[in-house]
Amino acid sequence: MILPIVAYGDPVLRKVATSIDATYPELETLISNMKETMYNASGVGLAAPQIGKAIRLFLIDASPFADDEDLSEKDREVLKNFNRVFINAKIIKEEGEEWAFNEGCLSIPDVREDVTRHEKITIEYQDEGFQTHTEILDGLAARVFQHEYDHIEGILFTDKLSSLKKRILKKKLENISKGKIRADYRMRFPNLKKGK
Repeated sequence: MILPIVAYGDPVLRKVATSIDATYPELETLISNMKETMYNASGVGLAAPQIGKAIRLFLIDASPFADDEDLSEKDREVLKNFNRVFINAKIIKEEGEEWAFNEGCLSIPDVREDVTRHEKITIEYQDEGFQTHTEILDGLAARVFQHEYDHIEGILFTDKLSSLKKRILKKKLENISKGKIRADYRMRFPNLKKGK
């Protein structure tokens, strides 16, 4: 089932999400619905807060980036197979040079900006079977992970922009929160009155 994606301005996007365990109700269905929602919106990642649930769960399928000719063969190979569910994820270590990359977000349609992030991270997470994994990610895989991880920490990519950029985007972000935007996928807007 395709779920509506929560728009910028909804308080759920600002909550630090809570951990879950294997008893979380209908988790398999939720993950399946989130995948369908992400693919329907042509996203490469989707976090539970973006569908209104403040839990530590997100999905990534970075395979669309594998076609990018500007990436190294190694990066393309990693991204081609970078399709996972992350539960109760933690970043254990950030290292390497920080680098800028143009990011967007399904909760903030039609806004793309350069965001600086660490190039290499060590992460710990659980998969759908609640098996724990520790991994090192770098390059674009690390970046996509950090973007989705921020969602479960109540952080949006626009928070990482300069004061000037935030002022320039202020009106556009207000319009998104009021539903004065058209997206190619279902959205839920926080500032629309019920019944309208």
